Amino acid sequence: MVGTFVIAAFAFSDLLDGHMARKSGQSSKWGAFLDSTLDRVADGAIFGGIALWYSGEGDSQTYTALAIVCLLMGAVTSYTRARAEGLGMTAKGGIAERADRLVAILTMTGFSGIFGEPLLLEVTLWALAAASTITVIQRMIIVHKQAFGPEHRNA
Repeated sequence: MVGTFVIAAFAFSDLLDGHMARKSGQSSKWGAFLDSTLDRVADGAIFGGIALWYSGEGDSQTYTALAIVCLLMGAVTSYTRARAEGLGMTAKGGIAERADRLVAILTMTGFSGIFGEPLLLEVTLWALAAASTITVIQRMIIVHKQAFGPEHRNA
């Protein structure tokens, strides 16, 4: 429970730092790179910790696997955007952006601990695994449309 609050405090401050840097005119390519890199580390810590708990005390291969799927699809969501931008395209959007995933998992992990109800976390893992996968597919469609031009936009 305490861990959830500590991670939530760090995660929410992380969501604000890029915005504040841009607003104050202090953003840089290095800062953007570092922020994205550390975001992946934070996501790994959150979902990796959940996977470790389910592989031990939580005693569930299913939820261990779901936490790993959430971690993987979150990383691929980020990768699709970064790769698209590296190719001169965009891939923003989707139903489960990073902030949405963080709010959901941290809130429900906290509530699960407060109320002693693991179902809250378990439902959230299912939802995030599905939503993250859909987001990757949505971003792939966005990039596909850009890559093949206007004649394929209605395809």
